[in-house]
Amino acid sequence: MVGVIMSQGQKEIQKRARDLRSNQTGAEGLLWMHLRNRQLNNLKFRRQHPIGNYIVDFYCAEVGVIVEIDGDTHLDRVEYDQNRTEWLERQGLRVIRFSNQDVYENPAEVLTLIAEFCAGSL
Repeated sequence: MVGVIMSQGQKEIQKRARDLRSNQTGAEGLLWMHLRNRQLNNLKFRRQHPIGNYIVDFYCAEVGVIVEIDGDTHLDRVEYDQNRTEWLERQGLRVIRFSNQDVYENPAEVLTLIAEFCAGSL
């Protein structure tokens, strides 16, 4: 069996993704409870998934959708997040963003919006 050869940078990204899965935020944990095991419209989501040089919060390969949950740290990273989103979209992916507050205050609405986005109706 031939193994996949990863560069040092790819190995670091994989390690960072594992660390993020082990240390998820409260909002990510809350949303993950509803996305895991195909609970949302039978779609398979991965959490803290590497794509290129980035790690996305949630990724559904079946429909090419990325769900990002933004905490307070993102207030200082607006330009970085915009460039990141543009790069992901150039790869043919679609990105939807929510704040931690959105997830905590109205998780049902967030899930409805994610389902509609995945179905292509948003």
